[in-house]
Amino acid sequence: MHIDWAALGSVFGVSLVVTVALVGFFTLGIVGLSKAASGAQGGGAGVAAKAGGYLCFALCAAAVAYGIYIIVA
Repeated sequence: MHIDWAALGSVFGVSLVVTVALVGFFTLGIVGLSKAASGAQGGGAGVAAKAGGYLCFALCAAAVAYGIYIIVA
């Protein structure tokens, strides 16, 4: 039995980076929406925070959808 350690390390590295990025985007989405909901900023900043939060959640959803596509295909 032969284990391709380079491929295993590559898969581990990519999955680690993608996991950290996905958690980071989700966290930024929560922070953005909570700042928009708190109303601490003036009009334009609140709208930008809400849009940024939704953008982060959209990136998370796209990453999950791509992962499901990779598994199914």
